[in-house]
Amino acid sequence: MKVCIAEKPSVAREIASVLGATTKRDGYYEGNGYAVTYTFGHLCTLFEPADYKPYWKSWDLNNLPMLPEKFEVKVANNDGIKKQFNIVKSLFDKADVVINCGDAGQEGELIQRWVINKANYKGKVERLWISSLTTEAIKEGFKNLKPSENYDNLYYAGFSRSIGDWLLGINATRLYTVKHGGYKQVLSVGRVQTPTLAMLVNRFKEIENFVPQPYWELQTLYRDTLFSYEEGRFLKMEDGEILANKVKEHEFEIVSTTKKKGTEYAPKLFDLTGLQVYCNTKFGFSADDTLKIAQKLYEKKAVTYPRVDTTFLPDDVYPKVKNILSKLTDYSTLITPLLNKKIKKSSRVFNDKKVTDHHAIIPTGMQTHLQYNEQQVYDIIVKRFIAVFYDDCKVSNTTVIGKAADVNFKTTGKEILSKGWRVVFESEKSNKKEDALLPTFVKGEKGPHEPSFIEKQTKAPNQYTEATLLRAMETAGKQVEDEELRDLMKENGIGRPSTRANIIETLFRRKYIKRNKKQILPTVTGIQLIDTIQNELLKSAELTGSWEKQLKDIEKGEFSASAFIRGMKRMVDALVYEVRSEKVQTRISAVNNKPVGKSKTKTKSKSQSLVGYSCPKCKTGSLLKGKSAYGCNLYGKSCDFTLPFRFGDKKISEKQFIRLLTKGSTVNLKGFKIEGSSQEGLLRFDTDFKLKFEPKQTVKKSTIKTGDVCPKCKTGKILQGKTAFGCSNYKVGCDFRVNF
Repeated sequence: MKVCIAEKPSVAREIASVLGATTKRDGYYEGNGYAVTYTFGHLCTLFEPADYKPYWKSWDLNNLPMLPEKFEVKVANNDGIKKQFNIVKSLFDKADVVINCGDAGQEGELIQRWVINKANYKGKVERLWISSLTTEAIKEGFKNLKPSENYDNLYYAGFSRSIGDWLLGINATRLYTVKHGGYKQVLSVGRVQTPTLAMLVNRFKEIENFVPQPYWELQTLYRDTLFSYEEGRFLKMEDGEILANKVKEHEFEIVSTTKKKGTEYAPKLFDLTGLQVYCNTKFGFSADDTLKIAQKLYEKKAVTYPRVDTTFLPDDVYPKVKNILSKLTDYSTLITPLLNKKIKKSSRVFNDKKVTDHHAIIPTGMQTHLQYNEQQVYDIIVKRFIAVFYDDCKVSNTTVIGKAADVNFKTTGKEILSKGWRVVFESEKSNKKEDALLPTFVKGEKGPHEPSFIEKQTKAPNQYTEATLLRAMETAGKQVEDEELRDLMKENGIGRPSTRANIIETLFRRKYIKRNKKQILPTVTGIQLIDTIQNELLKSAELTGSWEKQLKDIEKGEFSASAFIRGMKRMVDALVYEVRSEKVQTRISAVNNKPVGKSKTKTKSKSQSLVGYSCPKCKTGSLLKGKSAYGCNLYGKSCDFTLPFRFGDKKISEKQFIRLLTKGSTVNLKGFKIEGSSQEGLLRFDTDFKLKFEPKQTVKKSTIKTGDVCPKCKTGKILQGKTAFGCSNYKVGCDFRVNF
């Protein structure tokens, strides 16, 4: 039996109908030698900290950094997910071959690989790789199934991304929350969300602190046309006044008129970010709204796979273009002129080198009933697709130079000679003012004019909107208008096209940012968090961009996942040391998060007594108090957990045991008798939930010298840096470091 596993029930249904697997079973479809099952998003997730070590559950600075040697995956703790996973596993156990039909991208590869690996399936795996869910695309995909190994690097990149986010997100969030979090305030810090928030805070402060600077412009009106001083603005009023007084005394004369014919190309096809930017600017949709709509259009077979970062099509799509266009009957007025001649093929549209796993978002040719907002998004995707096959727009750009005395002025205008692709968008209202069509000027003509010398002020930059923030994330904060240059910078952007909307939504959800009409502004908490984070690397858009580049290189097989993870571990280790050593103690409290009108009378809390606490070992029993120990009420039946009143000849208070259960350890206590001597230390649970003693750790003055053998890896030599001693093997993974 061939077992196909898709990412969603709806996708599994489409694939099953094409394959003839028409019998509906619990959790899968069956028929024609196939079983088609599905996940619903992440069935499997990375281990939680407490899954590695029970005491890591506690948010305690002493537990940081948490750097697992090996990262493990588990089935998510949800009854519905566990049931579906068991169905999938039982099908895998009977499978001759498994066909991975997950979304054809990094996240889709990761989701399915985790399930296949966790189910302990060892047989043959093939990969279905398609860009649309039409019957034709699915059939073609099954004819061209690829070996799963072809996508190993894609999986390694996805796994590395998850681990990087786990390492930095979990360690940094606990670190800053414990060190700087106030009343009920978790301070969430992440690999992508923190530099994104930093960009918003920096822009907000730049505007708040902006001091307008005066400048002056010299202009003149001649034949109802405004001419401006050719060399631009004046920073000193006196310089401009001299020329302003001079030109008043003379007539205006036309020196030259130059007409240059130019070409305007059709707007590029959409990648996801481009679509989100357009829909935010034009319709006011959030990035998340646009992604959800595009995903629905994909699942309705109306458009191709939307989570893409390229605006190009591969050459093998060209032969299909005429067929796609001919099916778009709702747009027949625009399409008929194209079908009567050979379809244009431009390198601005077709370029195999600019396409990796997927191409730009285009219509499939399937027309279906859509809701109003879906129709808006679909309409612009279709029109962009149609427009690139129209002729270029031909324009005439006119530049006119005039003078009064010997002071030159300039004006420009544009005339559209041939509309070309512009006819596709004629029905749309445009906010963009076209350059004015100029009157006919003749060289040497003269006449009166009205000069003006105007004082203006420099303006602060604009607050981010969702559209401009997406563009800033795409270019790691660099202001880039040129489309070609922006394409080159995409490899170093913050986040991936498919995750940027979620990052922005996460910042809203955590109340770090808020909306003011179209603007996105940081909240007081968001500003406080960025001000509190002294580590510039955490806030660096460029560093996050370089991580994205490394992840893309892993995908290409040009960088190793282990090197990326080692680098993240080194950074987390250094970050924890740095923040723990900070002298400044800032406390950030949740804004408007305090309860109002509560009675001040204290209620006796459960934490005042151990009796009734959930058993930490079996998780089902509860604690009782005996003559010499606390124990689980299931003791002697299914659990053997006990907590003796005394350890190392020392009585342990109930308060310390409560701390042990809630924080993972007692505080350091004096008076333990260990191996005949009195010692100070703390108590933890071992892996079998027995008490174990840890002597108090004292920070000793370093006696390390340059040239010594590294005490950790035993092969490297100690080097002296600017702020710390380190191992000469740091490039190959040894993270030994002692700060001065």
